[in-house]
Amino acid sequence: MKITTTLSLSFLLGASYLPAALAQTINGTLGTPSATTTIQGNQIPAVPPKFGGVIQETAKDSKPWWPPTVVPPKGAPNVLLIMTDDQGYGVSGTFGGVIPTPALDRIAKAGLRYTQFCSTALCSPTRAALITGRNHHSSGFGVITELSTGFPGYDSVIGPDNATIGAILKGNGYATSWFGKNHNTPAYQYTVAGPFDQWPVGMGFDYFYGFMGGETDQWTPYLFQNNKQISPWVGKPGYNLTTDMADEAIGYMKELNAAAPDKPFFLYYVPGGSHSPHQPKAEWVEKFKGKFDKGWNALREEIFANQKRLGAIPENAKLTEWPDSLPKWETLSADQKKLFARQAEVYAGYTAYTDYEIGRVIQQVEDMGQLDNTLVIYIDGDNGTSPEGTLSGTPNQYTSYNGILDFPIEKQLEFYDAWGSAGSYPHMAVAWSWAFDTPFKYTKQVASHFGGTRQGMAISWPNRIKDTGGVRSQFHHVIDIVPTILEAAGIKAPQTVNGIKQKPIEGVSMAYTFDKANANAPSKRKTQYFEMIANRGIYNDGWYANTTPPHGPWILNAPLPPIADYKWELYNIKEDYSQANDLAAKMPDKLKEMQKLFATEAAKYNVLPLNNDTFARSLAPRPSATAGKTVFTYTGVNPGINSSNAPNILGRSYKMLAEVEVPQTGGDGMIATMGGRWGGWGLYMLKGKPVFDYNMLILAQYRWEGSDVLSAGKHTIAFEYSYDGPGIAKGGSGVLKVDDKVVATGKQANSISFLQVADETFDVGIDTRTGVNDKDYQVPFAFDGTIHKLTVDLGPTQLTEVDQAKVRAAAARASD
Repeated sequence: MKITTTLSLSFLLGASYLPAALAQTINGTLGTPSATTTIQGNQIPAVPPKFGGVIQETAKDSKPWWPPTVVPPKGAPNVLLIMTDDQGYGVSGTFGGVIPTPALDRIAKAGLRYTQFCSTALCSPTRAALITGRNHHSSGFGVITELSTGFPGYDSVIGPDNATIGAILKGNGYATSWFGKNHNTPAYQYTVAGPFDQWPVGMGFDYFYGFMGGETDQWTPYLFQNNKQISPWVGKPGYNLTTDMADEAIGYMKELNAAAPDKPFFLYYVPGGSHSPHQPKAEWVEKFKGKFDKGWNALREEIFANQKRLGAIPENAKLTEWPDSLPKWETLSADQKKLFARQAEVYAGYTAYTDYEIGRVIQQVEDMGQLDNTLVIYIDGDNGTSPEGTLSGTPNQYTSYNGILDFPIEKQLEFYDAWGSAGSYPHMAVAWSWAFDTPFKYTKQVASHFGGTRQGMAISWPNRIKDTGGVRSQFHHVIDIVPTILEAAGIKAPQTVNGIKQKPIEGVSMAYTFDKANANAPSKRKTQYFEMIANRGIYNDGWYANTTPPHGPWILNAPLPPIADYKWELYNIKEDYSQANDLAAKMPDKLKEMQKLFATEAAKYNVLPLNNDTFARSLAPRPSATAGKTVFTYTGVNPGINSSNAPNILGRSYKMLAEVEVPQTGGDGMIATMGGRWGGWGLYMLKGKPVFDYNMLILAQYRWEGSDVLSAGKHTIAFEYSYDGPGIAKGGSGVLKVDDKVVATGKQANSISFLQVADETFDVGIDTRTGVNDKDYQVPFAFDGTIHKLTVDLGPTQLTEVDQAKVRAAAARASD
């Protein structure tokens, strides 16, 4: 029979669940395989109904009964949630930038543009807030996971009381998937050993295809499918992750549409562009040849004029002043201008390329005939443009991560033609980042100013949004996306998930802005705090107070004042869109009122304790599978071990001993390696001879090679290194031995300071991504003999406590 009354359903569920049953809807005949139900949603998963059939001794006398399939409410839209990386407000052409972004244009023209939408100023925190609908501190991500500490707002754990939008929609019948960047898994769980509850597949997403950390090489990415490491670029010349990810998302949607065409999907699409390394295909770089020869100051003026023309900023908005700490274009040499223009060309190409592939994903939704009922949310950047490329940029980001902040211009120009290709791992000069955050001050990492937090955003939903091409200026925050999606889908935020009581959603829905009648309605977000490493801000009903950053984030290791001594600024955002007119001196009482409000919000949302000491924070103890371990033993082939669980040779003496069996052919291939093209080491055999190679961040190659070909049979190959410490980046002496006999000795002038190439893995018996010396071999360079045992024995660290803090801070900078 067809169920038409809620009483019968409540009887099946049990009397204690009557309130939930009253809100549920059954479609079809209850008990048949085709019956579906829309749940009330207060708890996920919903309470399973009692068996409604008949069970007798035999099937002949029994009656089968199927529980109804959970589906979203009728008319619930598909959701395509898109967010790019490290793109400030002045980057996209849609919001006045000079880089065409036709996919973002498409969504804006079909829907609405938002001109006062904010992030948290940093990667992981923004992403945690986006997928939970709760402030980043409430979600445990007050900072990136590499700087996590044992406080609720900073432990980098999205706990079971913080269910993601993926978990909520999945529990209500959506198909959920995640393509691209994660960086919301605690660093100490970032291994194939799990646990996987903090991986995307454990946070409510049926399918994950992407990378786990803050960045990855786009040509040879460190990539996972669900929780399995994969290498899809092998055998595919010209492979680039930016295209591959779009292909995978398109293929997923096609398969889903074929298998369950009526099942709504939630697809979270978060490409690596335009985070470093900037690595687009060459044809995208050529589109911008000569476009940045005018320089960053002229670019800023051009973007500002475009923004006014497009209505991306108010007519009375002011262009904030250029900082004295950054050079003006006219003061540069010809070589500097040539190099810096190339850096911007590659960044622009990467940005345009990323948008193009996003456009292909959007087009697939239309090709399936589902775009009209798809809520597309396209957020341009997770924070402001990155300042992490140093004042002069770098062809290898790992040089700056390791404290080498002045890569000579003439040396960088040697990479001019290769910039952005697989022959580089580049980032651009800070001044470009400031310009790309026009009209605001500052950049990524700075939560106090909109240069770090203001993002362009467009939303379309043809079935619902009719004010196409409209502009919305209401003040909103990334935590407002989850409640917007839930309201659009007609789904409640659950009170419990898997039996765990949930924290309240802290965002407010933006769905009211979809109506043209509300185009100029007051924002429903009245208050919002901002905080990142003690840079603070507080918005309240058109007013904004914030601290003044002691210095720019590109200035490393400079002393910071006590937190209580930070200077504060005050702005009337209704009249001063870009934070150009500081009213703190004129309105001290208003400033005190705002400061008090920040203190209230900070206490409410786990912002305390405030901490601006990055180095001390990086030294804080945290869980680790290898903490304190000094002897590592492996047998056979073991590829793909994450650097966090691998032996770290930096700043210490060490010994490696390989017990191998050499084949009759003489032996060839990798015995063990950590790192790759941009830095690292390898112990291998080359045409029968043993070799140890140390790649000093492409700045130097230190190499030991035996002179004789090894005979077939069992041998021991050892490399013993004595570090000339104490201190960071010291050199040392190395000895290569075969069967306890010295076959090569040598000196090493210096070493990697802080950070192994985290985007590579520790491999035994093979080299899985890029080689440490392309002149010697090409990956995968599998060892053709047998590795019976490999032992890595680490001596005590020769880094001081301060040195070790710098190491951890460098790791954090490399992962944001």
